[in-house]
Amino acid sequence: MVAMSLRIFITGRPGIGKTTVFMRIVSNLRKYGYIVGGIICPEIRGSKGRLGFHIVDILADQKGILAYMCRERSAVPRVGKYCINVDDAINIGVKAINNALKEADVVGIDEIGPMELKVPQLRLAIYETLRSAKPTVAVVHYRVVSDLVKTFRNAKVYEVSYINRELLPQQLSSELLDYLKKTR
Repeated sequence: MVAMSLRIFITGRPGIGKTTVFMRIVSNLRKYGYIVGGIICPEIRGSKGRLGFHIVDILADQKGILAYMCRERSAVPRVGKYCINVDDAINIGVKAINNALKEADVVGIDEIGPMELKVPQLRLAIYETLRSAKPTVAVVHYRVVSDLVKTFRNAKVYEVSYINRELLPQQLSSELLDYLKKTR
C-alpha cells in the first residue's frame, strides 16, 4: 500500500529544463530552512558531447559516476551506449536516498529513469521513498513516467514546457511549502 504523501513528478522532453526546475525548487525550500536530500544525476560533458552522468548526494555533496560511455562489450549493466557504475549507484545513490529518508524534510530525486532503475538496489531505494510518508519531488524520464504514475497514483505530474518552465519552480515550491507547514 502506498502512503498518502505529496509526490511531485516533473517530466518533459530532453533539454526542456527539468533539472533547472528541480534545482530551483531545492534552492527555494532551503531558503525557508527545510532540509532537502536525495540525488541529482547531471551530465558529464566533454569536447565531443555527453560522456556520461555523475551521481551526486545533494545533502552530503558527495559525487561519483553513475554511467559512462562504454568502450567495448562488458558484463556491467548498460543503457544504450552507457555502462552503469553499480558501485557508485549503490555507495552514493542508495546511501543518499536512505539518508534523505531519515534526515531530510523532502526527498529530491533527479532523475528516475532507465539508468537509475537498472540498478536493483537503487530502484528499491527509489520505490521505498515513493511508498514512504516523506514528501518527494522527482524528475521522471519520459520513458518511465506512465509506469510510475500507474504505481503511484497519488503523484502529481507536471510537464515542463517552454511556456511554464519559468513559473513551475515557484508554483511547485509553494505547493511543497504549504504541505510542509500543514504537516509539521
